[in-house]
Amino acid sequence: MKIVIIHGQNHKGSSYHIGRMIADKIGSENVIGEYFLPKDLEHFCLGCYRCVEDETACPFYSEKRDIMDNVEEADLLIFTTPTYCLRASAPMKAFVDLNFTYWMPHSPRKTMFSKKAVVVSTAAGTGMNLAIKDVSTMLFYWGVPCVKTYGAALQAANWEQVSDKKKEKLERDTEKLAKSISSAKVRVGIKTKAFFYMMRMMIKTYDDTSSEKKYWISNGWLDKSRPWD
Repeated sequence: MKIVIIHGQNHKGSSYHIGRMIADKIGSENVIGEYFLPKDLEHFCLGCYRCVEDETACPFYSEKRDIMDNVEEADLLIFTTPTYCLRASAPMKAFVDLNFTYWMPHSPRKTMFSKKAVVVSTAAGTGMNLAIKDVSTMLFYWGVPCVKTYGAALQAANWEQVSDKKKEKLERDTEKLAKSISSAKVRVGIKTKAFFYMMRMMIKTYDDTSSEKKYWISNGWLDKSRPWD
């Protein structure tokens, strides 16, 4: 199982450690890429919309490509983000924005419909579920059918301050989560299929010169082919 880990922070804090615990329990030798944001993608989307017609026109295309080539190759994606002001970190949100062409309303990738993912978030107090939702929503729109989540309120400002008792619980929880994600069957559910068909109907109405419509046609999705076949 090829694994890519994307951290929504540069430092190796609590979210980082939990994400690594999961990866290590599955098999650290399977990690084909590990990225830290914003170090590995230090930009915000400019809203220029050029990527919709030509992805290579994005001014940050080469940096995104370095990450997304591995993302497309991986079987399992692990996202970690601290909870900042009750949401995902700004660098993680920037990553979401910069890769919106992967969403089903635009140019989804067939490979996404056969992946597994884990989203991890930690907080000193609360907000983990909202931070997790920022990333898990992206994964749904990408078409990823198997998404596990894990949030932890640690009552600590950093990993060193996390109590031994909580770390023991994290070891147990990540062991269970690693086994669960390893054994999980990847099946595209009815919600994803229904949304795909809605987008398919929308894309059909586009002008024939639209690059997005041409993309869907090239994949056969406006005919009988489906990305989960």
